[in-house]
Amino acid sequence: MPDIVSTETETTLPEAALSGEDRAALTQAVRALEGSSYVGRLSRLAGRPIELLGQALPQAASEAISRATETALTRALRYALKTIPNDTAGPETHVHRALAALSGAMGGALGLSAVLIELPISTTIMLRAIARIAQSEGEDLSNPETALACIEVFALGGRTGSEHLHESGYFAVRAALARSVYGAVRQVAERGVIDEGASAIVRLLSQIGSRFGVVVSQKVAAQAVPVLGALSGAAVNTAFIDHFQTLARGHFTVRRLERIYGKVPVRVAYDQIRISEGL
Repeated sequence: MPDIVSTETETTLPEAALSGEDRAALTQAVRALEGSSYVGRLSRLAGRPIELLGQALPQAASEAISRATETALTRALRYALKTIPNDTAGPETHVHRALAALSGAMGGALGLSAVLIELPISTTIMLRAIARIAQSEGEDLSNPETALACIEVFALGGRTGSEHLHESGYFAVRAALARSVYGAVRQVAERGVIDEGASAIVRLLSQIGSRFGVVVSQKVAAQAVPVLGALSGAAVNTAFIDHFQTLARGHFTVRRLERIYGKVPVRVAYDQIRISEGL
């Protein structure tokens, strides 16, 4: 099993020995992972607070979105990483952002049914951008565990304001997925390839899909909010894409620092920063 650091935090923590540069990078990661939400981005876009809850959608729509997100993640995992060269190219997130925004805007303009059709396309484009970010933070894209870490980013965005920190915080989400990730990595090692039909992969994609579906539901609901209706569909979708790219940068910054310092020192420093930032 992978190491899982307890989510309980003492009031006074020992100082973690990170360099000044790395602590600054971790601070940015903490802000991205603990202080960022899609609804918050939409609120800033609209210039006023906005509440979007997935359950506000009709049950049939929510169920359709749930099925679509799992399909989208499965197809994205199957295709996206296979076509990314393992070189030293930059993240190219602006290219992926433009492509995904165009795809998402087309779906948004044509209603829920079109959103469900285009979701696998935009998700695959987003996963490619996430993989580029992972690569820029030193990840080896030929390693199946990296592919799973990329898909894991989609679980990090499914937070709502009503969730408690220990249910929805970054390390809590990683801990909740850890057993499934471990099982998926083991199945990949046994089979030599990522088989999205393998039981552990299916279980992992289901867990991630349920959280990703929260944000997809928020995006669909946003189209019906009058104050957001005045904004272009591309702007709403760009906020959606930026949200996950921000999470990806934070996620892979943490993983890079864990490779340098170890998991426990990084977790200690992370909690120190989170407390000092009031997150």
